[in-house]
Amino acid sequence: MNISEIKTLLASEDPQQRLRGLVALKDHNSESAVPLLIAQRQDEAFLVRSFVAMGLGRKRNDAAYKALLEMLPTESDMNVQAEIANSLGLYGKVSVARLVSLFFENHHWLVRRSVLAIMPELDSPEPLLTIALEALADKDETIVQAGIATLGMLAETHNASVAIAALLPLVTDENWRSRMAVAYALKPFSAQRIDVGLATRAQTALVTLRQDTHHQVVAAALEALLPA
Repeated sequence: MNISEIKTLLASEDPQQRLRGLVALKDHNSESAVPLLIAQRQDEAFLVRSFVAMGLGRKRNDAAYKALLEMLPTESDMNVQAEIANSLGLYGKVSVARLVSLFFENHHWLVRRSVLAIMPELDSPEPLLTIALEALADKDETIVQAGIATLGMLAETHNASVAIAALLPLVTDENWRSRMAVAYALKPFSAQRIDVGLATRAQTALVTLRQDTHHQVVAAALEALLPA
């Protein structure tokens, strides 16, 4: 589909037609696609705005990145906010500070899950630790458990001791799903070959979890204790 046809679709009163136009932009370069995406960023249909955010992540240039940043403070739909976060993550480390800020500003589970999913790809262990620790205080148990899993990713970084110190008190958490998440998160610490102290602390915690009252926590602990 050529640009002229796409512009016609984007001008339609039917949001489905506008979506068709946005999808068709995938076949065009950033220079052609980004201005059209930006022009639709305040569309009345949240699904259209979501596709705009997605497109600005795929057709990356300076104008697209700026547009994503400008969308964040004015966007009211959390689905679109999450899509903006996903797209910002595609720009790499330049987005780290904004994603961390978004995590602290926005407590909606969908947005926070998106940031937690993106950040491990950006090779930034310090900010990753920051949001993982913040996630542990969330009221939504799924975010807490995502934070626990994120801490497990830090076992081979210089933040390992801080991460395991945050995990160990959760061995007795009242939520069995959180305890199960802790068991899985402790496995990379228990296999530490450089820091024997960390490995010992992790293995001791896993032995405790092996005696848990919930069978799925026990299974996770047993699995974590198996040699890699």
